[in-house]
Amino acid sequence: MAKVKINELVLRDAHQSLIATRMTLDEMLPILSTMDKVGYNAVEMWGGATFDSCLRFLDEDPWERLRVIRREMPNTKMQMLFRGQNMLGYRHYADDVVSYFVQKIVANGIDIMRIFDALNDPRNLQASINAAKKEGAHVQACIAYTISPVHDNEFFANYAKTLEEMGADSLCIKDMAGLLKPYATYDLVKKLKETISIPVDIHSHYTSGLASMSILKGIEAGADIIDTVISPLAMGTSHMATESLVAALQGTEYDTGLDLFKLNEVREYFATLRQKYVDKGMLSHKVLGVDANTLLYQVPGGMLSNLLKQLKEAGKEELLEDVLAEVPRVREDAGFPPLVTPTSQIVGTQAALNVITGERYKMVTKEFKGLVRGEYGQTPSPIKPEFRKQIIGDEQPITCRPADLLEPEMDKLREECAAYAKSDEDVLSYAQFPQVAMKFFEKRRAKELGIDQDHYDKTAKVMPV
Repeated sequence: MAKVKINELVLRDAHQSLIATRMTLDEMLPILSTMDKVGYNAVEMWGGATFDSCLRFLDEDPWERLRVIRREMPNTKMQMLFRGQNMLGYRHYADDVVSYFVQKIVANGIDIMRIFDALNDPRNLQASINAAKKEGAHVQACIAYTISPVHDNEFFANYAKTLEEMGADSLCIKDMAGLLKPYATYDLVKKLKETISIPVDIHSHYTSGLASMSILKGIEAGADIIDTVISPLAMGTSHMATESLVAALQGTEYDTGLDLFKLNEVREYFATLRQKYVDKGMLSHKVLGVDANTLLYQVPGGMLSNLLKQLKEAGKEELLEDVLAEVPRVREDAGFPPLVTPTSQIVGTQAALNVITGERYKMVTKEFKGLVRGEYGQTPSPIKPEFRKQIIGDEQPITCRPADLLEPEMDKLREECAAYAKSDEDVLSYAQFPQVAMKFFEKRRAKELGIDQDHYDKTAKVMPV
């Protein structure tokens, strides 16, 4: 058995899970050179919600963040999370945009692209995998892990084989809700290792309190890579602690080879940063605890928060248990989609509407209609024809790859933001989040012109570049 490799997620998934993706580049900079000496397999530091958060909340250019971290960590592989045909946004994009975005991602410093699709529809990964392979990046394709009558080890093994045949260089079991249980993890990893010849990575959130036990059993079954987070920003809705796993495996055949004293330097820095977040009220004790409800309803922490918010706004907080019981029923009607962005929000909102109105599907959201129609791809289990007709009427379902219906759009996007974009990267930022990016470009221009920021924010005038 080869040594277990460690991916450190503190610069991406840890702060996305615990403090709504608010860690700034300035907060990262002082520790990057120390992290570069640790010897991680990779550091995940881009993608997911970080792109949106940089532009929307932090007034940072996400591309500049990528370039700076790449420069400060020359000896470490840079990893990102990529939502297949959705890229970093929330809709499907045409293939020409996906290809160009991937080209720029790799040119700016990404080594490993972790690519997933919310429905585990391999067609939605096709364009991004092809583009990443063309650019010479390492493709880590994901299984969005979930539990349902159709999601057994045979299902996941077949999907993993498909991803390997599509060009994946490694496979990630992406357990976004902390649903992996120890012995189930052992059996799944064993099945995957028997089916595919590429390395297997385990990514399991600590939400339910099971991750460390599940990861240890996964390692015993042959997992090659484990995702962890340095301890001050570990646990809760984040991941298991890096140092704990390194210590647990020391002196065994799985020894990571990482130095706990070097890791302690990283720990000390993030311990100070953690206290800063606590003092600012950014880090809640709620997200640091265990939420075993996840195991009862398969509802990720973020989805539970959204449901509570929706019920509170409707003045129906007492209906939470009813809504949680309705979620699995809606999920079954919709073909058992894994509950991850965006399907978690779509299923959760529809379940809340069903309960609040007192009649199932009396009101149906546009997004739920889209899911049932096939706009997001093929669901794991076929949707019953009578239910589809109830939801979308006589509309024709989409049976092809959804992106096949999209016209090329790069030229149109360039034209739309020509007055503001200073680079092709700017055009791609606009493609992901048009309104948010435009506001960012305007603020950047105001700063360059020396216009008072407070005054500019109040007037919010559009200024061409």
